[in-house]
Amino acid sequence: MAVELRTSLADSDLTNWTRALNAGFLRPPEASKEEVELRRDQMDLSRTQGVFDGDRCVATFRSFAQRLTAVGGADVPADAISNVTVSPTHRRRGLLGRMMEHDLRAAKERGDAVATLIAAEYPIYGRYGFGPATWVTEWQVDVVRAGLDPRHCAPVDGGRVDFADADEVRELGPALHERLRARQHGVIDRPDLWWQINTGQRQFPHQPWTEPFYVLYRSPDDSVDGLLAYTADDHWEGNKRPHNTATVLGLTGVTPAAERALWHFLLSVDWVTRVNTGRRAPDDLLPLLLGDPRAAQVTTHADWLWLRPLDVPRLLKTRTYPVEGSLVLELRDEAGLAGGRYFLETGPSGAACATTGRTADLTMDIGELGTLWLGDESAVRLTALGRITEERPGAAALADRLLRTPRRPWCPDVF
Repeated sequence: MAVELRTSLADSDLTNWTRALNAGFLRPPEASKEEVELRRDQMDLSRTQGVFDGDRCVATFRSFAQRLTAVGGADVPADAISNVTVSPTHRRRGLLGRMMEHDLRAAKERGDAVATLIAAEYPIYGRYGFGPATWVTEWQVDVVRAGLDPRHCAPVDGGRVDFADADEVRELGPALHERLRARQHGVIDRPDLWWQINTGQRQFPHQPWTEPFYVLYRSPDDSVDGLLAYTADDHWEGNKRPHNTATVLGLTGVTPAAERALWHFLLSVDWVTRVNTGRRAPDDLLPLLLGDPRAAQVTTHADWLWLRPLDVPRLLKTRTYPVEGSLVLELRDEAGLAGGRYFLETGPSGAACATTGRTADLTMDIGELGTLWLGDESAVRLTALGRITEERPGAAALADRLLRTPRRPWCPDVF
């Protein structure tokens, strides 16, 4: 029997689809009523795909509308891809390729400028035109070695830190996150359901909920400029010495003072001797806030948000640029969605981009533009790797002057 690709699902498909999703991620292949209902609230069924072999779902895929912050603070409409699985019994049959092709073409027709995903495995998504655009770093901090005096960890600017509860976080968190999104390129929006799930109001059965500690930072004018969520274990050596670890679930600071105050607060909590930072930007301030930066040891450094350009002129016009310049980019796209030759003119006051017949300065696959767009990667480095061809001497260095950013992009969320 031939397998059937369903490019939009009915409610009656969701139980089988959820079982396949859990099996694909090596979770118990079951689908409780509670999980199916929660997933249904997350999903746009018209953008949810499944491959069925008879009555059994053997591959899953969904996308949803997302807003992504470009360099300079503007946002662009994105096609966010998630829940991608192919059952081990049906691998190597082109099922992912069929679902991806349908989704990307639909996103292009909708007017999405870019597709996004978090890649579980690095080798898969480059062949569909995606490139890694942001990275994350996690540190574990040895609090004793950090060299901070807990007596001097109060906010230095006259602000204050206070514990909060989940209701306050749901009330105050969304506006704070939008302030972060307006200033930090790479950040994505958080719908209401995100706040419900991440404050325990809604729960997945396979993710046991532990209420974290919530801490708000208020500036001297009483503005909420920071939010910290963390958990802590309870470990004592020989019942005499505390050796507890605090694990950050999220830390948002929209000012350097807020970041400093929240990190210093956490590093001064009695009995906490280690802090796991969670996923931060690779150039996060934390290590240099410590008396001994070596007290923060890197435990993870990994690619994170991947981008697939769909509307090149819109992407390149939306972001900002520090200097004037112009480049002609030849973009190869095997899927036929965004390839072509584009003339980009930039300046501090704005940019223009359109198709052109001019001679190319740089030639690359579409995924390399995805890697460059948020300003994290170097065109010079990609040229040295053979992933970009420099048709005009000096063009890669010019691309770096136009595209790279002083601070690295950061996406704090998984989806």
